[in-house]
Amino acid sequence: MIAFAIGIILFSIDLLIVWYLLNGAIYVPTAMPAVHRMVKCTNAGPGKTCADIGSGDGRLVIEMAKKGAVAHGYENNPLLVWKSRRKIQQEGLQDRAFIHFKSFWNVDFSQFDAITVFGITHIMKRLWRKCQRELKPGALIVSNAFQFANVEPIAKDDGIYVYQK
Repeated sequence: MIAFAIGIILFSIDLLIVWYLLNGAIYVPTAMPAVHRMVKCTNAGPGKTCADIGSGDGRLVIEMAKKGAVAHGYENNPLLVWKSRRKIQQEGLQDRAFIHFKSFWNVDFSQFDAITVFGITHIMKRLWRKCQRELKPGALIVSNAFQFANVEPIAKDDGIYVYQK
C-alpha cells in the first residue's frame, strides 16, 4: 500500500514536470544580485507599470513595487502564487504589487512599460513576437540569461539582456 502511494506521488510529480516543460520553465529563483540589476534595467519607479512573467516567488514584482512601480506577476504554479501573495502582504505592498494565477500567454502586454523574464530557450521566439505585437513603443524587455535570437539587446549587464520595442 505504501509503495502504491509512493508510486502515485512520483507519477504525479513526473506529470507536473512535463506540464511545466511544455508550458514554460521550471521554477528557478533569480539570484538577488540579478534581481537588483534587472529591476534597475526596467527603470521601475513611480508612474511605471511593470510585469514579471513566470514570476515564481514574486521577488522581482516585490522589488519593482518597492521602487514605486505598479508591478504585476504572472505565475501558473498555485503554491508560488500563494507564497508571492503572502510575501507581498508581509511587505505591505498590496496597493502596487499583484500576482495573478494566470499564464502570461493570455495577458495583453500593452499596459506595461517593462517586462522581465527568466524564461527558457524554447519560449523566446514566441515571446518576442508577442512583445512586438502588444508592447507599446519604447517598452523594455529585460531577460535573465536567455537572449532573443537574431535580436541585438540595447544593453547587457552580466547575463541580463535589455531589449526595447
